[in-house]
Amino acid sequence: MYIFDDTNQYFRSPIGAVEAPGSITLKLKLRRGELLNPRCYISPDGGAAREIVMDYDHASGVYDVYNTSIQFDSVGLFWYHFLIDRVHGDGGTDSFTIPENAGTAFQVTVYKPDSVQPEWMWGGIMYHIFVDRFCGDWKTRIAPGAVQRFDWGGCPYFMPDENGIVRNNDFFGGNLYGVIEKLPYLEELGVNCIYLSPIFEADSNHKYDTGDFMKVDAAFGGDEALEKLCKEAEARGIRVILDGVFNHVGSDSVYFNRYGNYDSIGAYQSKDSPYRDWFHFNDDGTYASWWGIELLPALNKSSEQYRDFLCSEDGVIAHWMKKGVAGWRLDVVDEIPDILLDPLCQAMRREKSDTYIAGEVWEDASNKIAYSYRRRYFQGGQLNSVTNYPLKDAIIESVVSGNVSLLADTMATLCKNYPNNVLNSLMNILGTHDTMRILTALSGATFPEGKPAMSHFTLTEEQRELSKKRLKLASVLQFALPGVPCVYYGDEIGMEGGADPFNRRCYPWGEEDTNLLSWYKTLAKIRKEQSCFKTGAYNLIEARAGLFAFTRGQGDSQVLIAINLSDEDRIIHAPTFKFDLIRGENIEKIEIKSYQAGFFS
Repeated sequence: MYIFDDTNQYFRSPIGAVEAPGSITLKLKLRRGELLNPRCYISPDGGAAREIVMDYDHASGVYDVYNTSIQFDSVGLFWYHFLIDRVHGDGGTDSFTIPENAGTAFQVTVYKPDSVQPEWMWGGIMYHIFVDRFCGDWKTRIAPGAVQRFDWGGCPYFMPDENGIVRNNDFFGGNLYGVIEKLPYLEELGVNCIYLSPIFEADSNHKYDTGDFMKVDAAFGGDEALEKLCKEAEARGIRVILDGVFNHVGSDSVYFNRYGNYDSIGAYQSKDSPYRDWFHFNDDGTYASWWGIELLPALNKSSEQYRDFLCSEDGVIAHWMKKGVAGWRLDVVDEIPDILLDPLCQAMRREKSDTYIAGEVWEDASNKIAYSYRRRYFQGGQLNSVTNYPLKDAIIESVVSGNVSLLADTMATLCKNYPNNVLNSLMNILGTHDTMRILTALSGATFPEGKPAMSHFTLTEEQRELSKKRLKLASVLQFALPGVPCVYYGDEIGMEGGADPFNRRCYPWGEEDTNLLSWYKTLAKIRKEQSCFKTGAYNLIEARAGLFAFTRGQGDSQVLIAINLSDEDRIIHAPTFKFDLIRGENIEKIEIKSYQAGFFS
């Protein structure tokens, strides 16, 4: 019998990532007379393990407590496990490991933080806008061959053309001037950061097929509109970050120019093109493309010319940050090797030391292996945030099933593996342009197969009411857990939709669900007024039988947050919390009704 929990401060201190140089202290409780001679084995990632004989500390009931301290002088991932001798009733012995599963070990993230952090983001609220579908007035022009839609709110085109290609070339007229028009709305919602989906010149409405990195697409208002947006947003305390798509471009681009639409010698046209080195061509003239999509030629991230184009003092990054851009979300960052990611991040921090750099990662980003290579996103000099898909998945699973164990486990892992500065900056998402609308996802509905059928799918009134109830609880977790809530445009007013493109419908101005919108404004108000949501420590109070309760903050400056996913009203015994922040009144006890949430100070 032994006791060890690497998410418990008693057994591992500190629980979280370690700033280099630094150390952790480990404790083990071993059943006296049955377990002997504990050894700790610590190894750098991919390196040989070093044995440390643990010291006897003291007796605790029927257990003996052993401890050891481990010093870390360099950054990286480290792994540790224990080897214990076990005494059998016949006097024989054998050994076993902790963890007991073969080949597993406990992780320690050792990092060196950047000297300046994006503290302006901490405690804030991010709002993600898919530009063509947010707000517009058709005062901007679209490219020849694109389809101009005058049915704002209509179903986006989703069927392939005669060549079997989904063009994504229908435009509803949303643009950056429309975003400027709605800045008062965003300010009222508590937003301090706008994250724009790609805006550079491209054929598609989603703009992930970049045509020219140095131009904002005319359909979105051009360069002038972006500069105006950055300036007017900043006057309201709101900053703008862009989606950096640096893995691929469009085949119809100034750099590739497959169709001859640009006044340039593109890489597809000639081996003598100044851009030829940017791409990978085969002897037969075919080329590497992103995930086999010919419309998206893959970029050669090892090309020195391409790196300079992005990262030099007059490159893409500097160009747009000088015009007011405050940070970047890096698309598919797993596919950007360190040889490019390092100079990209350096270029961003050279322009603005407190820039916000988030990467699109769908897993635990602290130990991510991409293309057989361990990534070092959080160890210093690279990212200060990622898209928090693990938390998104855990929230949806918990709110739909009522089982909060995955949510508790996910938070424990994030707090253990991520540095505090990263936890403060995480993009806490529920819906995105890549996933089903959160209201639809929470419904538990059976969805029809195929896009034609899904294009007509809407929730029943009963399903919608259930989803709204669940969304209110999910949004509490999104706003209150460590990180920054990233609200996908329209989620706050109950937009529905399946996967792309049905999650990219037009914002229904004048038809908002005002009940949901009022709820989000309440969350924003509480978040703004309580400083604990900037950097306050997360401490789990209870996670069982549908109740998930935790505190944010330290000492006398704490807020208790709880959601009740059970069918019974629940009482939390926490006598120091006497004020209900949602109702704005003093309370005698903390009682959480079934399928309700609460904030208490």
